[in-house]
Amino acid sequence: MMNRRNFFKTSLFSTLGIATSGFSALAIPGSWHKASSSRLSLEFAPYPLKLKHAFNLARSSRTTTPDVLVRLHYDGITGYGEASMPPYLGESVESACKFLSKLCLEQFTDPFRIEEILDYVDTVDSGNPAAKASVDIALHDLLGKIMQQPWYKIWGLNPDKAPHTSFTIGIDTPRIIRQKVDEASQYKILKIKMGLGNDQSLVKIIREKTNVPICVDANQGWVNKEKALEMCHWLAEQGCMFVEQPFDKTMIDETAWLSERSPLPIIADEFIQRLPDVSKAYQVYNGINIKLMKSTGMHEAYKMAILAHSLGMKVMIGCMTETSCAISAASQLSPMAHWADLDGNLLISNDPFNGAVVTDGRVIPTSEPGIGLTAFNNAYNIFSEKS
Repeated sequence: MMNRRNFFKTSLFSTLGIATSGFSALAIPGSWHKASSSRLSLEFAPYPLKLKHAFNLARSSRTTTPDVLVRLHYDGITGYGEASMPPYLGESVESACKFLSKLCLEQFTDPFRIEEILDYVDTVDSGNPAAKASVDIALHDLLGKIMQQPWYKIWGLNPDKAPHTSFTIGIDTPRIIRQKVDEASQYKILKIKMGLGNDQSLVKIIREKTNVPICVDANQGWVNKEKALEMCHWLAEQGCMFVEQPFDKTMIDETAWLSERSPLPIIADEFIQRLPDVSKAYQVYNGINIKLMKSTGMHEAYKMAILAHSLGMKVMIGCMTETSCAISAASQLSPMAHWADLDGNLLISNDPFNGAVVTDGRVIPTSEPGIGLTAFNNAYNIFSEKS
């Protein structure tokens, strides 16, 4: 067995191998991990998330988010994952469970063959990025627990460099908006959902309550590039940091025009799904918003962040409405980001996990191994009660 010093040295060079050698597989030396006769086994259960407030966007509104929780077992160790599926992304509990039921992870006797396992998961069926992310997150949680290290350490990242996370203020009535601003008092940045024609009035209501920096997400709700540019100049005067997905994702020429002229960075969200989209966003957007539910999980999200940095693009780590499971997984990557939007677990009232915590406005991963989940509030019952 390796001593502690050699373990960290090997982990560092393995991490650098991923970053510099064509995103090669995570190399785990056989001298300190022996494959046993155990096999991976997967179980999953639907778990609808209940929102504290109606979540209103430019094109939709909802009070719940469909979700499926996952457990991955190996040799007496359990890793947790999650698939959060806002309806506008096209996945559902039914589609996720159908996909997960197709997987035959028992064929794998060595969980450290992460590239092989995730390549298999990706090719079982097309689409299903959130369902695939649930397996990816659970596998990372499992591997980190086997290595007894959190992933930010395995990747060589410094959690002290995690950026401040924003707290989302959805489109709502003036009274509810003021209430949400009060609830977000511990946060250093507010994220404002826009795109329904009352954008300036939303900002003015928030500015009545606080002067903290803001960022805005139009959710593809803007349609005119000249008016969008005027809005960007006005937002810059209001203490805005960036504008996320101003136009429909198909309006590539208009977005490139705005990105070239805007005083604020223009960040891709709906335009960005997986690794190939990063190159497509180059010279169209100034940065990208990486979400685990779209990237198929942590493994590809890590590659996306490295590629974006190499292209000189800004990186944001975002989320859906999720439990602390997926938020804690994303928090492991947050030191790679310029901005973070990891408040999804704070928007729900039935979080079954404890994980990454907010410290001085930052979502900081815990030092617990894996993705950093430290407690489970009746999480076991969710699986025992599944239909």
